[in-house]
Amino acid sequence: MRAARILLAIKTRRDERRAHGGAMPLVPAASISGRALVTVIAIMTFLAGLTAGAAQLVASASSDWRSSVATEITIQVRPVGGRPVDPDVARAAGLARATEGVESVRAYTREESERLLEPWLGTGLAFDELPIPRLIVVKLKDGQTADLAGLRKALSDQVRNAVLDDHRVWVQRLATMAQTIVVIALCVLALVLVATALAVAFATRGAMAGNRDIIEVLHFVGASDGYIADEFQSHFLRLGFEGGALGGGAAVLFFIVARAATAAWTATPGGDQIEALFGSFALGWAGYLSVVVVAIFTALLTGLVSRGTVRRTLRTIA
Repeated sequence: MRAARILLAIKTRRDERRAHGGAMPLVPAASISGRALVTVIAIMTFLAGLTAGAAQLVASASSDWRSSVATEITIQVRPVGGRPVDPDVARAAGLARATEGVESVRAYTREESERLLEPWLGTGLAFDELPIPRLIVVKLKDGQTADLAGLRKALSDQVRNAVLDDHRVWVQRLATMAQTIVVIALCVLALVLVATALAVAFATRGAMAGNRDIIEVLHFVGASDGYIADEFQSHFLRLGFEGGALGGGAAVLFFIVARAATAAWTATPGGDQIEALFGSFALGWAGYLSVVVVAIFTALLTGLVSRGTVRRTLRTIA
């Protein structure tokens, strides 16, 4: 019975080769399962590309946030005892200007300080009776270390109602948040790749099950496991490159469209919030390169997983 099935498969295989001009691949080049696998790989590559690009955007935006925060410090001068606060503000601003490493000093007026509270307290309120602190923004020179310890001591000695904030806590929180998001993105990327590998493995097993008689024929005529594995690997590698190209191209197109959309939303409340969080969605060459690398890696992973699955299955058949 087994011999008859093998002889029938040999005759069928020979007829198929004659019908295709003598060149008939072990795995059909175009099939419903193949197109479905290309779609799955494209979707997975798109998600992986989005994840890699989003991680790049967050890392870049975090670097901009930290550099912006680290180049400025603030001095808060609180009203004390009902006496005018303007002399204390002028004295604190003078001490800041005299500090080494300071580039510029800007003291906010009372009206400007009141406007800073409007997003939380609303507009049209009378702030005359409230002890609103005054803010002094100090910009530091790039590449030069400012004497913040000396400024802090001078303020504590001469302007006791002034508090210096170097935003160190905020910088640490931003760094921690960015690192956490990047780690989460890498975990999601790993899960997407694992899901892709599992899909390829199941598709390879299905293709081998559908061509089991042909594989047995090839074994019968002396074909090696390496030859059969090469046939499956080339087939699934081609599918991987097709799906990777589609998914990677869609991810690149998404970021290009997102950048154009954020440029169109500039100067709107929603657009300003998105730009504050993610920048202008400008990935740069490094971001687009990461998407391309993910697409190529997905295609190579498809071929390697297919080859490994074929070899394991062939050992089972043997």
